Amino acid sequence: QVQLVESGGGLVQAGGSLRLSCAASGRTFSNYAVGWFRQAPGKEREFVAAISRNGLSTSYADSVKGRFAISRDGAKITVYLQMNSLKPEDTAVYYCNAASMFSDSRAGRTDRWGQGTQVTVSS
Repeated sequence: QVQLVESGGGLVQAGGSLRLSCAASGRTFSNYAVGWFRQAPGKEREFVAAISRNGLSTSYADSVKGRFAISRDGAKITVYLQMNSLKPEDTAVYYCNAASMFSDSRAGRTDRWGQGTQVTVSS
């Protein structure tokens, strides 16, 4: 069973950048699509971005298009979320997931989730 570990969160000023990592322990990501979700205080968890198993397909929430980029390394051990031009409304706990199907990863229809990493953007 793949286990997911997020890292890279922190405190950044508006306009700054962060790169989040989602690493697989126990096995590689090669058979999984991977998605990023976020949850702000008092709000529901929402989709941010997803990448297919082969890395050829990506999907983004409208709120992050043009600012965030999802990618996976060649060894398919780590998936990254590059976040640029950060805004205070991006503040949330960010979670990654893994699913066999790209559509399931985008929809959050999986029980494979990491523990989350906090991103705080100050104005």
